[in-house]
Amino acid sequence: MTLPDFQVCDGDLTDATLSEYLKAPAIAVDTETMGLLPHRDRLCLVQLCNPEGQVTVIHISRGQTAAPNLQILMEATHSVKVFHFARFDVATLRHNLGIVVQPIFCTKIASKLARTYTNRHGLKDVVSELEKVELDKSSQSSDWGNASNLSEAQLSYAANDVRYLLSVQQKLTTMLQREERWQLAQECFQILPTIVALDLLQFKDLFEH
Repeated sequence: MTLPDFQVCDGDLTDATLSEYLKAPAIAVDTETMGLLPHRDRLCLVQLCNPEGQVTVIHISRGQTAAPNLQILMEATHSVKVFHFARFDVATLRHNLGIVVQPIFCTKIASKLARTYTNRHGLKDVVSELEKVELDKSSQSSDWGNASNLSEAQLSYAANDVRYLLSVQQKLTTMLQREERWQLAQECFQILPTIVALDLLQFKDLFEH
């Protein structure tokens, strides 16, 4: 993609891009992997977007275990990291790159707490309702491991997965505050790192009888 607000980095954020993103009070984040099991399926891409709409896609190579600048950004406590289904992305970043993301806002959790009039809480549905934009999900299940030869459609998909998240976050926050569920949402976000740690240790149904 050759857009002024889009760049691709190999392995990590550049120092200049890190400096720019660190100015933001919130950063939208998403990941693309080879599958849905962090212990088996490697991390391929990390996508970021700031409030100015600047999108960065970071290629993560096979066997890569660190991205120091990305880690600085993801662990910066002054900037909220906004995900859709944070539980998976946060686990993937921790398992693959040793990054402990904080603080966190999950638009999927927020949607389930605020949009109780529907059971459709996928990113496509949330963006469609709140942003009046129809996301193209045709590249969702594709080979993200071929980093040197990603298609225009794949890069567009990756960018759009973060391009609308910050606006969605603001609208969902307004809804949660209006419905007096904002405090509950914040408590849910705060326990996500513990849930992720349990997921990575493969504990299941820990709170069941």
